[in-house]
Amino acid sequence: LVNSKTLFVYAFQIGHTTGPSLNNDKLYRFAYSAEVYVDRVKASLQKSAGYRISSGVDVNLLWRNPDNDDDQLIKITIKDVQVENVNERPAAKNIFKGKSTEKVIRKEYLEALQRPIVVELVRGKVKTFYSYQNEPGFTQNIKRGLASLFQLQLHSGSSREMDISGKCNTTYHMRQDQVTKIKDLDSCEIEKKGFTSHNQILDVSKKATSATVYVLEDSFIKSVKAEENFVFVLNYRRKTGAKIVSKQRLELKSVQAGMGLIAAKQVSGVIKTLDPNYVAMPLEAEPVNSECKKCPSLAEHWKSIREHMHPDKLSKPEAAKSFLSFIQNIRKATKEEILKIIRSEDKEFLPQVVDAVTSAQTPESLEAILEFLDFKDASTFILQERFLYACGFASHPSEALLKSLTEKFKGDVAKEEIKETLVIVMGALIRKLCDRGGCKLPAVVEAKRLILNRLEKANKNDNVQMYLLALKNALLPEAIPVLLKYAESGEGPISSLAATALQRYDPSFLTKEVKETMNRIYHQTRKVHEKTVRTTAAAIILNSNPSYMEVKNILLSIGELPMEMNKYMLSVIQDILHFEMPSSKTVRQVLKDMRAHNYDRFSKMGSSSAYTGYITRGPDVSSTYSLDILYSGSGILRRSNMNIHVFDRNTELHAIQVVIEAQGLESIIAATPDEGEENLDSFAGMSAILFDFQLRPVTFFQGYGDLMSKMLSATGDPMNVVKGLVLLTDFLQEIQLQSGPTASAEFLGGLAIDISGGMEFSLWYRESKTNVKNRVAVFIAGNTEVDSFFLKTGMETTLEAETALDFISTVQFSQYPFLVCMQMDRVDSPFRTHMTKYESLPSGRRYTARRGKAATLAGNEYPLHQENSNMCKKVFGAKSDSAGSWF
Repeated sequence: LVNSKTLFVYAFQIGHTTGPSLNNDKLYRFAYSAEVYVDRVKASLQKSAGYRISSGVDVNLLWRNPDNDDDQLIKITIKDVQVENVNERPAAKNIFKGKSTEKVIRKEYLEALQRPIVVELVRGKVKTFYSYQNEPGFTQNIKRGLASLFQLQLHSGSSREMDISGKCNTTYHMRQDQVTKIKDLDSCEIEKKGFTSHNQILDVSKKATSATVYVLEDSFIKSVKAEENFVFVLNYRRKTGAKIVSKQRLELKSVQAGMGLIAAKQVSGVIKTLDPNYVAMPLEAEPVNSECKKCPSLAEHWKSIREHMHPDKLSKPEAAKSFLSFIQNIRKATKEEILKIIRSEDKEFLPQVVDAVTSAQTPESLEAILEFLDFKDASTFILQERFLYACGFASHPSEALLKSLTEKFKGDVAKEEIKETLVIVMGALIRKLCDRGGCKLPAVVEAKRLILNRLEKANKNDNVQMYLLALKNALLPEAIPVLLKYAESGEGPISSLAATALQRYDPSFLTKEVKETMNRIYHQTRKVHEKTVRTTAAAIILNSNPSYMEVKNILLSIGELPMEMNKYMLSVIQDILHFEMPSSKTVRQVLKDMRAHNYDRFSKMGSSSAYTGYITRGPDVSSTYSLDILYSGSGILRRSNMNIHVFDRNTELHAIQVVIEAQGLESIIAATPDEGEENLDSFAGMSAILFDFQLRPVTFFQGYGDLMSKMLSATGDPMNVVKGLVLLTDFLQEIQLQSGPTASAEFLGGLAIDISGGMEFSLWYRESKTNVKNRVAVFIAGNTEVDSFFLKTGMETTLEAETALDFISTVQFSQYPFLVCMQMDRVDSPFRTHMTKYESLPSGRRYTARRGKAATLAGNEYPLHQENSNMCKKVFGAKSDSAGSWF
C-alpha cells in the first residue's frame, strides 16, 4: 500500500490532470484574510489607506463522483468575520473603533456572508458555483472570490479559465509541492464600464498583475497567497498616479473529523438533499452599484459651483475644477434634470453649461442638448458653436453623436458659420471613431461619403473651404488624391488650405505621388503659386524622409526665390540643422557640395524666419515651440505661424497652432506685390488648431472696403478665437478585484482656455503688430477607490496650474531690410498639488490623511535666434529715440 501523497506525486509525474483532492469525512479549517491597499504608486504599503476582512473558513467534501475521482462537490462556509484597519492606527483615527462587525457590515449582510456555498470541482477547476438567490451582490462576490482560490491545476501549462475576474488567460507553473498561478488580467472577458482619452499623451497608463502561490500537502491546499496590483499613471505627468493592491491569504489551521459523504449518483441529487434553495450561478462577479445617499442633486451641485463658471473667471483653475465636478454629476443625471438647468440658466452662464453637458458624453446629456438647441434659430449662435466645439474635443465620441450632427448638417441651419463648424467637427469625429476601429460604422461611412461627394460638387470657394477643413480634421487616406488636386490646381487660399491639410498626415501616408506634387508646387513646374503654398510644400518634402536630390534642389533654389522667401527657406534649413530634425542628416550631406553651400546663397538679406526650441524636456513628455514668420517683399506680414507640440517616446500631440495670414495689403503703403500675388484681395484672418482639432478660421477683414473701415474704427482689442472649457483627460476604469469588491480609477483633466489674436497697423509710424494671447488654466482630478459596499477607501489627487503665453511680432517697414522683432513670453505660473487618502463608512465616520505642495514656475522669455534679439534692440531702441520728437 502507498499513501495518498505518493499517489498524488505519481499522478502528476505521469501527466494526469487531477486537481486537489479532499479526504472523506474530514473538516478542513482555514484562516482567511482579504486586504486592500490604496496609495501613491511608489509609496510603502505601511501608510496606505485600506482595510482587512478576516474570517475562519470551513471546507468539507460532500460528494465524490463514483465514476470520476476528480469530480468533487465541496461546501465552503465563512464564519467569525472581522473587519479592521489594514495598518495599525491610533484610536482617534480608527473608523472601526467601538463598532462590531455586525454594525459595520449590517446584520442581514453578515448573515448572508456566512451562509455556506457549494462548489463542484472537476480536475481542480470550478465547474459550478451554488449559492442562494436574492443575496446582496457584494456578499456573493466575496464568496466568489474565495471559491476562485480553490481553482487549481496540478501541472504546468496555460489555459483560458473562468473565475471571479471573468474568462482569463491563466498560466500554471508546478514545482514539487508548490504551484504558481499567473493570471493575465488584460485578457479577462468581463462586463465593466470604462473609457479612455482619445490621445495617448492625454491618457492614463494602466498596468495590472495577478499571481497566486499554492503550497500543497497531502494532495490538498496547505496555504494560498494571492496578490493583485493595479497601477495607474498620467502619461504626461507620471508622478500623478495611484495603485491598488489586493491580497488574499488562506492558511490551513487544522483537519478534524467531519460529516460523511452524501450518497447520490448525480450532483443535482446532492444539492436537493443538502438544500433545495441552492441555485447554480456564474462564478464571474456580478455588477454591484452602491447608492450615494447624501449626494446633492444636479441642481444643488450647480448652485454650489455656479459663481466659478462666470465668463470673467474662465481662465482660473477653479473654473476647470468646477467644470470637471459638474461633468461627473451630469453623467449620473437624467435628461429631464439636465434640461431643467439649461432652460433656467441665463445667457452669461449658458455657454459654460453647454460645454459641460456636451463633454459629459452620455446618451441623456446628448438628447438634452439636442432638444434644447435649435439650429434654425440664429440668435443662439454662440451656444451652437460652443456645443459643436465641445463635440470636436470629445474624448470618446459615440456613433450616435456623429449621426446626430450629420442629420443637423443636412437640415436647415440659420447661420452659415454654424454650417461650416458642423462639417469641420464631423471631420474630427470621423477621425476619432476611425482611430478606435470604427471606420466601417454606418454613421462614419455616411459622413465620409457626404463630405467627399459635396466637395466634388462644390463650386463656391467658401463651400470648398469648409469641406477641405473637414478633411483636414478627418485625415482620411482616401482623401489624399482630392487634397493633391486642390493643392496644385486650386486658387491661393484653397491651394494653401489643401497643402496644410496634407501637412497634418503622418509621413507614412505621403506616397511618391504626394512628394512629386509637392516638388512641382515648390519649384512651380506647372504654374505660379503663392509663397504660402510653396513654403508649405517645402515643409512637407523636408519632413517626410526627403531624398538627397530633393534636399539639393530646395537648397539650389535659394537665391532664385522672391527676396523674403529666400530668407525664410534659408532659416528653415538652419532650423532643421540646429534642432537636429530627422532630415538634418541628409541636409548635412548636401551641404558638403559647394554649389549648394556657398556664401552667396547663405547671406541673403530679409526679415522672415523660422525657429524651433524646447519649452520643457522631461522624463515623461517634452514640448517644443516653433515660430515661423513670412513677409512679403514690401515688409507686410504674409503669414505668422506659432506651434506647440507635446510628445513622448511613442506619440505626439499638436497642442496649439495659431496662424495669422494676410494678403493684398501692399496698396495701403503703395508697395509692389510679389510675383504671383498681384491680384489678391485684401484679407487678414486667423486659424487655430487646439489639441489636434482644427477650429473654424476667423476673419479680421475681407476686401479693401472692410479693411479701411476696420482700420478707421480699430480699437486695438484682440479678436477672440476660442474661449471655453475643454475636457482633456477623461479616463474611467472599473476593476473587479479577485477578493470580491469592485474598484475604480477615474482621472479627469479640464482646461479653461482663452486664445485671442489681433493685427494692428500704423500708417503714420509705418508699423504693424500681430499679437496672439494664450490664457490657460488646468485642473486634473484623480480618484482611485475601492467600494466594498459597507466601506469605501481610496485616494484623491489634484493638480492645478495657470499660465499665460504671449506671442508678439512687431514690424517696422519704413526702411529695407525692415525691422522685425518677435517675442514669446510666459508669465509666472503657480502650480499646486494635493493628495488625500480616505476610509469612510456609510454612517459618515471618516479617516483622511492629506498632503499638498505649491510652487511657482518663474516667467520666461523664450529665446529665438540671435538675429531676432539684435533686431528687437533696434526696434525698441528706435521707439525710445522717437518718443519725444513730436514737436
